[in-house]
Amino acid sequence: MTIAPVCPAPILQHETVQMAHGAGGRLSQTLMQRVFMPHLHNPFLDLLDDQAKLELPGGRTAFTTDTYVVSPVFFPGGNIGELAVNGTVNDLAVGGANPMYLSAGFVLEEGFSLVELETIVKSMADAARKAGVMIVTGDTKVVGKGQCDKIFINTSGVGTVREGTTLSCRNLKPGDSIILSGTVGDHGMAIMTSREGLSFQSKIASDCAALNSMILAVLDVVPAVHAMRDPTRGGVAATLNELAGSSSVGIEIDETTIPVKPDVRGACELLGIDPLHVANEGKLVLAVASEDAGTVVDILRSFEPGRDAVIIGSVVNDHPGMVVMRTAFGSRRIIDLPLGEQLPRIC
Repeated sequence: MTIAPVCPAPILQHETVQMAHGAGGRLSQTLMQRVFMPHLHNPFLDLLDDQAKLELPGGRTAFTTDTYVVSPVFFPGGNIGELAVNGTVNDLAVGGANPMYLSAGFVLEEGFSLVELETIVKSMADAARKAGVMIVTGDTKVVGKGQCDKIFINTSGVGTVREGTTLSCRNLKPGDSIILSGTVGDHGMAIMTSREGLSFQSKIASDCAALNSMILAVLDVVPAVHAMRDPTRGGVAATLNELAGSSSVGIEIDETTIPVKPDVRGACELLGIDPLHVANEGKLVLAVASEDAGTVVDILRSFEPGRDAVIIGSVVNDHPGMVVMRTAFGSRRIIDLPLGEQLPRIC
């Protein structure tokens, strides 16, 4: 009996990422339609062109880009997807820009769970909706097993800069107040405790959040804010040193005013890390004229991410380029830039 040869049909349904998902063929289209488009679709992305043609209001445009390689990709309080969206939104907003459009580039490891990938994409869509932005273009590449750690995401963003806004780290003036919008170290310690399996009475959760609405509210009332930064890698210590160095002024802060959650403080002490050096993903450091400081704090406290906002110090003429902290014991110590990378792959 002669058996006619049969050409086997290709398998199109997989539960993990395959190398062919990044090859631009049928499986690439399947991945787009199964995972990305159901959550991220909008009139710009739906065209699936190689670019998004955007209409921006006249005036200055801000542009930023960042790449996220956090490990683990799921952590208490968030995951790599919402971190990528919120981080890029915040980088635009602290420059006085109204974030509008984002791109998303994915590097996927062969074998990564498609269920987990879709969870990440859905969280990006949810974060974008909350922040009022659209993900309008993107790219996906797949690399062999062991050539990346599950998933890396690059996000770029554009937004229009508010007219009259002159936020800059070079704008600090002696007498300015330094404001911190909330507790420090939450994100970095959430990553570290989940990575190291440390256990505390309450779960340390990341502060990952988009801050553009809160920033807009501040600038609506106090447009003359001198400088604003989100203290991510390097923490508040790195941000304050950047501000002091760029403006050639000194900064003095009071240790007793800096809010740190008890479990975060305990984790930092256990690991021998200064909370001021730990990354945050939902906090602001602001420099404002002293007469505006109370108003800014009140506005920040009206938003959930800013409910613990407090004035932590001031700008001085002394020791230009340096940050000095008055400790709880009445002594003074220099807050320097972190040496090396204490917490790798936290964002």
